[in-house]
Amino acid sequence: MKKIFILLLATAGLVNSLFAQDNEKKTKSKKYDLSNRVGDHIMLQYGMDRWSGAPDSLNVKGSSRHFNFYFMLDKPFKNSPKFSVAYGLGISSSNIFFDKKYADIKSSAVQLPFRTSYPGTDSAYFNKFKLTSIFVEAPVELRFFSDPENSNKSFKAAIGVKVGTILKAYTKGKDLRSKTGQSIYGDKFIEKQYDRNYFNGTRLSLTARAGYGIFGVHFAYQITQALKEGTGAEIRPFSIGLTISGL
Repeated sequence: MKKIFILLLATAGLVNSLFAQDNEKKTKSKKYDLSNRVGDHIMLQYGMDRWSGAPDSLNVKGSSRHFNFYFMLDKPFKNSPKFSVAYGLGISSSNIFFDKKYADIKSSAVQLPFRTSYPGTDSAYFNKFKLTSIFVEAPVELRFFSDPENSNKSFKAAIGVKVGTILKAYTKGKDLRSKTGQSIYGDKFIEKQYDRNYFNGTRLSLTARAGYGIFGVHFAYQITQALKEGTGAEIRPFSIGLTISGL
């Protein structure tokens, strides 16, 4: 996780340095015409999810991923048009996939059980199994544009935070198989379990973005734990992926 923090700090340092340089030159800088620049836009994000602090025994798979959708408002600084603050609201979803592990979110145990087999069996497992969490989130960003008049042809960078509240959490298992790998109920069999009792209802994350035009890469690290205190390991999710955004 040190690499994630270093990356976030480096991005923050870059934006701060750009801001300082821009302030030094603002008396000589050109006057920007932002009359054609839109003040609102949609931001889409897709990429890879990981769990920091999770024991290796959980067998989190590499296909774990997220999809985020936000509606944002952008407010340029009057004295420094290359910079703006943006805020918005949206939905984020995280899908964590496991290899031959069953997250028993309907359990009455104090700690969330991650079982090696399907409950009630000695060795049955799902061929595909994931844990999904969906949040309503409010992101806030400090942004920099190399060309504020033409944001679609501009280098851009942003740092920020986002706070969210959980909407739902559920598991989905597909194709229950025996110890020998034979399908028990057929490959169309699906089981879903809904319960958010084990999960932290509020999350706070640090974010960073950089890119050119409408395309970029993003990073996020969750400060708050994914699970409630005392219900499991101190897991803090982080993600990396691609962003499509008009600003």
